[in-house]
Amino acid sequence: MTNVLIGVDLGGTSTKLAFIDENGHFLNKWEIETDKRDSGKYILLNIVNSISEKVKELKIEREQLIGIGIGVPGPVNFETGLVYQCVNLGWGETQVKEILEKETGIPVVVDNDANVAAIGEMWKGAGKGTKNMICVTLGTGIGGGVIMDGNIVHGVKGAGGEIGHIVSVMNDGFTCNCGKKGCLETVASASGISRLAIEAVRKTKRDSKLKEWYEKRNQLTAKDVFDALHEGDQLAEEIVENVTKYLGVALANIGSLLNPEKIVIGGGVSAAGNALLAPLNHYFNQYTFSTVRISTMLVLATLGNDAGVIGGAYLAKTYGDHIRKIKHNSYIKELT
Repeated sequence: MTNVLIGVDLGGTSTKLAFIDENGHFLNKWEIETDKRDSGKYILLNIVNSISEKVKELKIEREQLIGIGIGVPGPVNFETGLVYQCVNLGWGETQVKEILEKETGIPVVVDNDANVAAIGEMWKGAGKGTKNMICVTLGTGIGGGVIMDGNIVHGVKGAGGEIGHIVSVMNDGFTCNCGKKGCLETVASASGISRLAIEAVRKTKRDSKLKEWYEKRNQLTAKDVFDALHEGDQLAEEIVENVTKYLGVALANIGSLLNPEKIVIGGGVSAAGNALLAPLNHYFNQYTFSTVRISTMLVLATLGNDAGVIGGAYLAKTYGDHIRKIKHNSYIKELT
């Protein structure tokens, strides 16, 4: 009988769910809409109902379910499963672990979504085989997960690894959603790159593919910048140089502090591949400490959108192992 781990990646638009075996192989995966009505009060119930329906559909026995690992977009108390806040879900303090365990009867472990994605990459992705790594997700914002000696660094209030909120632009920076100015997220995320591109085309008097596209659509995306770069657009090249310099300096400082074996770059922007990685390596090597330069490697993530559910499954597996050990030890004590 196959044991089943349940991975859940809770996002602002959709929630990804998966049944995964203890070797990290998918048994089934699906998505549901994240219903944010009434301050997100239906979100957890919808997850419970979706899991219950899938268990019945696949004829999975209750004894096969080891645990649920869920990543949420906000700071978490890892010990208690309390989510402090998820702005884009409408949540204030929410007892995610308590609610899910009560409704499912299954052990639940909760962590920040970027941390969970980092765990996924460590278990089955670009960080496989490493115990010291950092995962940086370049999406609409920038998320970060720091793993040292195989353990996620959470910090005292669940905000460890908030790489996107390192201040990178000291003067006249853009205002970040966190309220500060000049955060890395404002210049190196997908939205940040878009903002830099629009600012650049408004200022330039040169011909540019980006300028041409902006005049047609009144919008530019991070993908547009890398597409224009591929076509030899000089303005796009300058934007990518600026982006990778900001990011490279931040990663160099993090690398010098922690000296991980790998820094894994994921998220939608990482789809640019070597067009992102090559200049990023240049600036990382320029600004980092010499020992780190030869021992820390920048690599692209490999799991894509599956990282969150795979990481959640790993948490469920680890938690499930812990529960089984407790039960086993209690049984031995009863016998003796």
